[in-house]
Amino acid sequence: QVQLVESGGGLVQAGGSLRLSCAASGSIFSVNTMAWYRQAPGKRRELVARITSTGSADYANSVKGRFTISRDNAKKTVYLQMNSLKPEDTAVYYCLLSQQYRNYWGQGTQVTVSS
Repeated sequence: QVQLVESGGGLVQAGGSLRLSCAASGSIFSVNTMAWYRQAPGKRRELVARITSTGSADYANSVKGRFTISRDNAKKTVYLQMNSLKPEDTAVYYCLLSQQYRNYWGQGTQVTVSS
């Protein structure tokens, strides 16, 4: 059983910063990929950033240069540092753990950016 718990969401003004965290527990294998997705009202869930267990990361074009994904394998935690936030970043952000051909999702955390 795998559980993911996200934290760090909230309300911030445009141009501000937030840091999201996602802590994994349960049967976590050493080889996996962790990622952040987001879903805005009326829109499809989209990939924001992902990082492998070796630290290789990639980003959606819309967040490149503003967001940074990182992970602490010892703590089984992935982070998303979000800078220069824009109103269009407003969404529910979900954490994903992918391992052994299975995907696990967190419950989501709301990020709201006011203009």
